[in-house]
Amino acid sequence: MRVTSFDQWMVTAKAWALKKHFDGLPKSSDFELKTIELPNLKDGQLLLESVFLSVDPYMRPYSQMEMKEGDIMIGTQVARIVESKNPAFTVGSCVVANGGWRTHFISDGKDLLHLPSGWPESLPKSVALGTIGMPGLSAYFGLLEVCKVKPGDTVLVNAAAGAVGSVVGQIAKIGGCKVVGCAGSDDKVAYLKSIGFDEAFNYKTVASLDEALRKASPDGYDCFFDNVGGEFFSVAVYQMKMFGRIVVCGAVSQYNDTVPQKGTSVHFPMILKQLRMEGFVVTSWYNRREEALKALLKWVVEGKLKFHEHITEGFENMPMAFIGLFKGENLGKAIVKV
Repeated sequence: MRVTSFDQWMVTAKAWALKKHFDGLPKSSDFELKTIELPNLKDGQLLLESVFLSVDPYMRPYSQMEMKEGDIMIGTQVARIVESKNPAFTVGSCVVANGGWRTHFISDGKDLLHLPSGWPESLPKSVALGTIGMPGLSAYFGLLEVCKVKPGDTVLVNAAAGAVGSVVGQIAKIGGCKVVGCAGSDDKVAYLKSIGFDEAFNYKTVASLDEALRKASPDGYDCFFDNVGGEFFSVAVYQMKMFGRIVVCGAVSQYNDTVPQKGTSVHFPMILKQLRMEGFVVTSWYNRREEALKALLKWVVEGKLKFHEHITEGFENMPMAFIGLFKGENLGKAIVKV
């Protein structure tokens, strides 16, 4: 940011653009760093500076569906208000925004979300992108409203050490459920056990996924929170209990496929066990976002809901942090600190 006069700021923002649509696993060459000169503010506008930015697996399929080459990468951030000509927003305060991969941007305020009231000074504001943000909301509504878990249920969650899965398991434990999780490293399995999962295993090292699931819960599963899809789903669906519920929240095992996977037919278990399976997009529940964020914040403050962040330093490392998601490098929520 540079000053052009005593009463006027000229801001040069940096932004990561999608240079080339991903073909398989994203590569650093698929991104381009751009500089953008921002105009002076008009009445009702405010200038924001990104402090923490989120990288999430959903960006991979959504970029293919909703973006064209040259567009700024989609995403959310915690941003600090640098200048304001909008009376609803105070300079120096922080908000959650959907500004994409940018260091600075201008908003009219309509797309901004204040941090929940009662946010403790000791709680990092980056948590508003994870456990008390979109991933936490996904866990909250997917588990409580779509899966409709009840005390005594056995809950299965995959990608369990990720931003969504780790919250799913802990909310299930708060609700009196038995929780089984799987992850892709022994360190992640140890983390799951440290935050209260009853059973956890490394899917990369077990001899048989089918046997590992049966050993973890011989009686089967009432609720399956699926973040992965693919082979895992094809195996797990056969271990559901009668009238089991499946929430399909993600398909990270398939996001980088260049040829669609062919899965096992699920008709027999769906019919014979009278299962219910529902696709889930968290934005459909944003009319109740305030209620959920209040509950998530309360659980965090009470120590019932723990979080872990995988923080990458430097805006220039956004692509690296994003690519790392698909290599299993993150434990908990992946965040980039500007």
